Amino acid sequence: MLARFLPFLRWFPMGAGTLRADLVAGVTVALVLVPQSMAYAQLAGVPAYYGLYAAFLPGIVAALWGSSKQLATGPVAVVSLLTASALTPFAQAQSDEFVALAIALALMVGVIQLALGLFRLGLVVNFLSHPVIAGFSTAAALIIGLSQLNKIFGVDMPRSEHFVRDVWTVLLQVGDTHWPTLAMGVASFAVMLALRTWRPSLTGVLIAVAATTLASWGLGFEASGGKVVGQIPAGLPSFALPAIDLSVVIKLLPSALVISLVGFMEAISIAKAMAVKTKSRIDPSQELIGQGLGNVFGSLTQSFPTSGSFSRSAVNLGADARTGMSSVFAGVVVLVTLLLLTPLLYHLPQAVLAAVIMLAVSGLVNFKAIRHAWTAQRDDGVAAVVTFVATLAFAPHLDTGILVGAGLAIVLFLYRTMQPRAAVLGRYPDGTLRDLKVPPTCRPASTSSRCVSTGSSTSRACPTSRTRSSRPSPAIARRSTCSSSPTGSTCSTPPARR
Repeated sequence: MLARFLPFLRWFPMGAGTLRADLVAGVTVALVLVPQSMAYAQLAGVPAYYGLYAAFLPGIVAALWGSSKQLATGPVAVVSLLTASALTPFAQAQSDEFVALAIALALMVGVIQLALGLFRLGLVVNFLSHPVIAGFSTAAALIIGLSQLNKIFGVDMPRSEHFVRDVWTVLLQVGDTHWPTLAMGVASFAVMLALRTWRPSLTGVLIAVAATTLASWGLGFEASGGKVVGQIPAGLPSFALPAIDLSVVIKLLPSALVISLVGFMEAISIAKAMAVKTKSRIDPSQELIGQGLGNVFGSLTQSFPTSGSFSRSAVNLGADARTGMSSVFAGVVVLVTLLLLTPLLYHLPQAVLAAVIMLAVSGLVNFKAIRHAWTAQRDDGVAAVVTFVATLAFAPHLDTGILVGAGLAIVLFLYRTMQPRAAVLGRYPDGTLRDLKVPPTCRPASTSSRCVSTGSSTSRACPTSRTRSSRPSPAIARRSTCSSSPTGSTCSTPPARR
């Protein structure tokens, strides 16, 4: 009974082997988590060190109260981009007001997810179908990658109501490229891609970050005009309730709802995929509670909205994590980083963080899933394509794109249910009732068999499987007869009444 309210009690008793495996997995995940979290904070529009705050407590709490043993929670690309797009109309990115709104948004997202989980409404996520999510994720990945171009080239990027125009403005400034910045970005790309290809067992992100940070410090990158992470406050984030403005909360409520559902959809999809491999069970409502509590407690320690991460969860599973204790160990490593290692991150180039983001979201571009949805069910394919196009068209207002796609998917579903396929049954010679659209088949007694129809002057080979043809009437179906002979089996059907 107690384990129902404290799910982490199911981890115990924990053997020494399990504890050792979780420790190794937690440290491995943390090596990826620290640079990724700082990169995603930059994507969310807040200073990079807020990514460390988001990587600390939310992951621990979500693991303690969630149902998945390998899901790694923290800053993720799509949720970070949704956060930035939701708050841009209200404040300037990187400003104190923007940070305060991001923390308040995390609290709102957490409360919504927690309420859905407590009322056992985990199935509400089905309103966002997989084709809609596939279309949205692919468009969002392209937007995320393009939004980092200015940091790779070392130029400014304006923020307007038209994302395509902003990207075009960046491309017009290519002639003003800051070459040391471009060199840092390209070098980090090369290191991460090379290690991913030839030495996947190594943590390419950490090695690229460490190498470029040393190069930045040794070559005086900041003095030459390059942008670095800069000063990171040492110590733990302050514990305080976010400032809440009721008028702003009402305006942010639609965005908070979208982030809650999209974030949970991402988390539960990852959790289910890993559950298949580990042969474990996932409770969607309990996972909602875990994600909700993670965001609520995270908002108390200056975190922006978080969710489950596919890349870090894959690392966690590959490192043989056996319980959620691995996420606790990863949080401890982040804690040590906050207390002792922040001075080492001062010279980290922002172009390297942009490269980390672009490489991480490349896996989200999934045109194959959209094509599969189009082939399997045309309505789902239409919803996926419309979501993809709408998300790109309405950028930076990504919530509008996914709402358009989800609304269309629901309308198409209702249209299908209002026009169900009805089968007219007839009794066939063997006494069974079958769909009259599927003609009777003769099962040959030997290798040579013919079907003879007395309603026409032609003969045809007897089919060996059901095939569609002209629809017979119930009367014909009842009077159809089949006879067998040494030479084969024949079916005789009288002409239809006119």
